[in-house]
Amino acid sequence: MPRIAWIEDNDASGPIADVYDIWKQANPGRDGIPEILKCFSARPDFLKQVMEFSYNIHFSDGHLTRRIKEMIATFVSALNRCEY
Repeated sequence: MPRIAWIEDNDASGPIADVYDIWKQANPGRDGIPEILKCFSARPDFLKQVMEFSYNIHFSDGHLTRRIKEMIATFVSALNRCEY
């Protein structure tokens, strides 16, 4: 059970539903919004900024591929015992 209250995909309406839709369009085939992003669902404006920043930093072309960056992020989360 999360310690941070968030809005589930099916319960989203208004501005948070719009931001969730942006994420879903950018991530076809994924089951739903990742919990780490749902943590920001009380502030849709901030969540949108977080997503834009993340895509620009983590998923832009550079020395490492997106796949490698995702593997590093997953490994660091595991080291930190992050539930999200």
